[in-house]
Amino acid sequence: MTTDTTIDFLSNHPIEQKTAAYRYHLTTMHSLPLDPKKKQKEWKTIQTIAQNNNIPQKLLQKLNQRVQQKTDQNPDKKDNKIWTTFTYHRPKIRTITNLFKNTNINIAFRTTTTTQQCIKQKKHTPTPEYEKSGIYKITCNTCHKAYIGKTSRSLKARYQEHTRYIKNNDPKSAYALHILNNRHEYGKLNDTMSLLKPINKPQLLLPFEQIYIQTLNHNNELIPEQQPNESNPLFELIQHKHITSCPT
Repeated sequence: MTTDTTIDFLSNHPIEQKTAAYRYHLTTMHSLPLDPKKKQKEWKTIQTIAQNNNIPQKLLQKLNQRVQQKTDQNPDKKDNKIWTTFTYHRPKIRTITNLFKNTNINIAFRTTTTTQQCIKQKKHTPTPEYEKSGIYKITCNTCHKAYIGKTSRSLKARYQEHTRYIKNNDPKSAYALHILNNRHEYGKLNDTMSLLKPINKPQLLLPFEQIYIQTLNHNNELIPEQQPNESNPLFELIQHKHITSCPT
């Protein structure tokens, strides 16, 4: 034997899988032409492994007797039974599998969690930009000037709201007012709307929105309907710094 690790008796596995390694080693022990001394040494090794993996000694002894009887009585007999597989969720599954007890069908179990599933690295799927919240820019398709907005919901939800205002001829937002008054065109979400700064804290939405409004206004990129009435010296000072370096 090269390892003393088997499925622990306390794990949620069917008893057949917990004892599979011991059936194999016991079958090998009884099948090989070992002298009594070596056979006894092999038996003690199996007992030690079973103890280290919480296998009850009474269960191991019973298994040993069964394997020995099978080996002695039918050493070359082939098993002609048909095998089928059930997923082992909990012990109650045996209510079903016991129906096949006196038939020529053998039952094998598979577990819900495998070693491959445990060690497989999960792929990290980044959140699409239109599913995030924060400060956004939405551009007019005709004049290419932009509206700055804030949202605690997703960009997609806010975009749908803007377009609904336009379709319903309801200028509830400065962007909708700009499109309706000037008979300009709006574009698709992916073409005209972008996230400027992701923000998860609602109290930071308004300050950052004002900073970006002042910045676009200073660069003459803001739609006239959203231009501030007067310049704020504080925002003028901030716009010379790297906005994206501010904490969210």
